[in-house]
Amino acid sequence: MWTVVYIAPNKTTAENYKNVLQLEGLLVQLRPIGTSNQGDAGSVEILVPESEAEEAHEIIFNARRT
Repeated sequence: MWTVVYIAPNKTTAENYKNVLQLEGLLVQLRPIGTSNQGDAGSVEILVPESEAEEAHEIIFNARRT
């Protein structure tokens, strides 16, 4: 089962975190929130397999601090 680990404010931020997580070997999916007319400006959920959620939280937390 996939679990939301972070809600990015826009697609660019979501893609950046996706890349960071993938570099650490995690599987990642992105899912836009809201209507499609928001384009890249809408919020995006970052999802990972449930078994990787804790590790993903740590990676995102550390990435946000730098």
